[in-house]
Amino acid sequence: MLAVQHPPAFPWGDAMPPVEVHGNYADESAYSMVPYTIKTYNDTFRGPSPVDHFPANELGIHDLAGNVAEWLHDYYSVKTSKDKLIDPTGPDQGDYHVIRGSSYKHGRFSELRWTYRDYGIEPRPDVGFRIARLLED
Repeated sequence: MLAVQHPPAFPWGDAMPPVEVHGNYADESAYSMVPYTIKTYNDTFRGPSPVDHFPANELGIHDLAGNVAEWLHDYYSVKTSKDKLIDPTGPDQGDYHVIRGSSYKHGRFSELRWTYRDYGIEPRPDVGFRIARLLED
């Protein structure tokens, strides 16, 4: 029987706290600024860190986790599907956009997971965006 491999729960692996200095999360230096911090973790930044400060992932991409969360073009919806979805885009219209990932303000277990999603309509200091494009074959 072939075992199914699942991606790790967190950007650094499956265990808490993050290994070494992995990214900019709500650490000990942010104790007086946010309600939840990661005990025993210290990336030395209370707010956003400089771009490209932490090591790149295996694809050579920097800062995919931590620092600022990502504002997405997709609209947020609580509607769920029992069907297997591949790269779903969400509804065509909505009031709120999806915000993906953790930021320097996040220190709770659920907020640090790859699967964490939030939503919003107004700008926030801990939310940014990535410029991306579709690749055509």
